[in-house]
Amino acid sequence: MKLDRMIGILSILLQQEKATMPELAKKFEVSRRTINRDIESLCMAGIPLVTQQGAGGGVSIMEGYKIDKTLLSTSDMQAILAGLSSLDSVSGTNRYGQLMEKLSGGNSNLLVGDGHILINLSAWNKASLSPKIEAIHEAVLSAKMISFCYYGPKGDTTRKIEPYDLIFHWSNWYVWGWCLARQDFRLFKLNRMADLHTEEGFEKRPAPLPDLAKERVFPSVFQVKAVIQPKYKWRLIEEFGPEYFTVLPDNTLLFSGGFTDRDTVVSWIASFGDGAELLEPEEFRKDLVRFAEEIRNKYLET
Repeated sequence: MKLDRMIGILSILLQQEKATMPELAKKFEVSRRTINRDIESLCMAGIPLVTQQGAGGGVSIMEGYKIDKTLLSTSDMQAILAGLSSLDSVSGTNRYGQLMEKLSGGNSNLLVGDGHILINLSAWNKASLSPKIEAIHEAVLSAKMISFCYYGPKGDTTRKIEPYDLIFHWSNWYVWGWCLARQDFRLFKLNRMADLHTEEGFEKRPAPLPDLAKERVFPSVFQVKAVIQPKYKWRLIEEFGPEYFTVLPDNTLLFSGGFTDRDTVVSWIASFGDGAELLEPEEFRKDLVRFAEEIRNKYLET
């Protein structure tokens, strides 16, 4: 991609005094004419590049320009490369690793990256998720609609959307797009999508970025208070954080937090077995009793 090359060219010129057109063309596997156009684009973007002809010539950043060689330090480049390498863990390809090599400008010290930061964005179900990410990414770039079966809390539906962005958040992958059925922008979790197909092209509309605030995506409809046994402290910390509970004099934990729906409250409390007691909402206590009785009766029948 042109942007990748331009970033790579600028990175190389920030790390070495000068580079020749043939060297850049060979590194990025394009023609010298393409490199010339990239250089012109960088100049139009405000980066003053100087081209010298003849022996000892090449392209360089104008001496004295305030973007100096310290703009991208070794630690900066290592952070960039660590992030790029994490994308290969999603796609299962070496596409971003190859881009890393180009960005490093042949500097093996930079190519190593920060060995103490290891990022793996792949999910347990990578085998089924990676093809979806690749297909949706291609649809976004080519402005093609996608259709799929979506499994949600309210049942299974068939959706057709204009995809705009792939988003990794809350430890999951999502696609943000204009839903034709809802006539609005919606966020769809890739794990819940099946039978994905690329459809006809579409004309892109102004697309706002999604509001990913927890309160927006997971609104607190029900405020829950519960007493949790100390042995489950790790779960509260992992799922919510230490600010969501206080330690009582008997070492039990008083939890307070918001949930989006009634069923989630009941199933969450029930997942602790006898290690949790729901205090509020008080009317949900009857739901817990009914839930326990249904489980009991099911196993008594067998």
